[in-house]
Amino acid sequence: MSRWLFIVPVIAFIGLVAFLGIGLTKDPSALPSQLIDRPLPQFALPGIADTPGGGPGFASAALKGEPMLLNIFASWCAACPQEHPVLTRISGEGVPVYGLAWKDKPADTRGWLAKWGNPYKAVAADEAGRTAIDLGVTGVPETFVIDGRGRVRFKQVGPISVETWEGTIRPLMARLRAEA
Repeated sequence: MSRWLFIVPVIAFIGLVAFLGIGLTKDPSALPSQLIDRPLPQFALPGIADTPGGGPGFASAALKGEPMLLNIFASWCAACPQEHPVLTRISGEGVPVYGLAWKDKPADTRGWLAKWGNPYKAVAADEAGRTAIDLGVTGVPETFVIDGRGRVRFKQVGPISVETWEGTIRPLMARLRAEA
């Protein structure tokens, strides 16, 4: 009986160490998306400006034909200015970038774009946040790589850095263009 009092805690300790050891090998920033290799959920959103200074919205059906990015951002987002120069660079390289202003007032979005510049082909307003929920958005910024058939191929949670663009997203975009 006394032998079991020693063996059970040792086995429990070994199991705990194994469980924690496996957990430490996982990337905590990697959030899998249920949308990978699936079509975008259907949506049609107004633009940020049915008033002067803004542009048209778009629907998910428009996000087909060539590989592109769908960037979820907001004027109140602290990290969005960090990725904005990278989005401007990506757009300047000829990659279509669509913006979805999440839980933001169109006037605030227009002001933010006037301050930082507009790299987007079109910007849709998701004031209620319903479309972002359908996309599985957990915060801003998040970016989806969409292939030519309108399927999600990659999801970037957090700002796109130059390293992420050059090491992950740009090669994926080149592969998707070659497939089209």
